[in-house]
Amino acid sequence: MNTTYLESIRKQFEYYKMLGDKTINQLPDDKLFWQYNDESNSIAIIVKHLYGNMLSRWTDFLNTDGEKEWRNRDAEFENNINSKATLIEMWEEGWKCFFNALNLLNTEDLNRIIYIRNEGHTVLEAINRQLAHYPYHVGQMVFIGKMICNENWISLSIPRGKSNSYNDGKFSKEKHKQHFTDEFLKDSNDE
Repeated sequence: MNTTYLESIRKQFEYYKMLGDKTINQLPDDKLFWQYNDESNSIAIIVKHLYGNMLSRWTDFLNTDGEKEWRNRDAEFENNINSKATLIEMWEEGWKCFFNALNLLNTEDLNRIIYIRNEGHTVLEAINRQLAHYPYHVGQMVFIGKMICNENWISLSIPRGKSNSYNDGKFSKEKHKQHFTDEFLKDSNDE
């Protein structure tokens, strides 16, 4: 395996972070704390959980267990963030910790064994574990955002009813290789 995996996985995570960014940006501040009921999570709770997970999993992750002693996972599900600014700060800090760890990796690291709750994982398995976990929660954030915004929701991918024109544009170009996230991330960086 070469660095293609690390490049691809980085783009995948950047894409899901971008979906979360755009969801947070579409919502009025107070709606980030809205819960459908007492058993559901607000976007703020989801951000708080991702923050806690990212800091725990990726801080010194090659040398220490991914479930840090200082992590209080249960507290991550308390809706006590008090501002959008704090929420965004946690969101950015968690992703920064994750991307810093990912950016330090090379191909040889992918087969190293690390531990999460005393269970051994290769670094590759640990990355893939989070590639399932983080988008799961970002998808929840998007769903909550769509419920709140209703008809005012701005699509984060191909807008409803626009699939044919989107595909026409794709098929009007020559076949070429690119990561599927390139156009979405480019559009996001242009904003």
